[in-house]
Amino acid sequence: MDLDGIGRLLIGIGVMIFLLGGLFLLLSKVPGLGWLGRLPGDIHIQRGGFSFFFPLTTCIVLSVMLTIIWQLLRR
Repeated sequence: MDLDGIGRLLIGIGVMIFLLGGLFLLLSKVPGLGWLGRLPGDIHIQRGGFSFFFPLTTCIVLSVMLTIIWQLLRR
């Protein structure tokens, strides 16, 4: 792959991340989606001035949902 192709790929990835970020901002305003990030299995550790959060179960649920939507759209 030449530099032109790599540049186009990086721009495409950047646009996808930008759109995904905008989607998350819009979804945070939708009532009823408060369960995202608060499912059993999501890891949240707080100790002193340190906080760590990893939404493991939420990632799995979103992955399954997006896979189903993708498969339906491909048909």
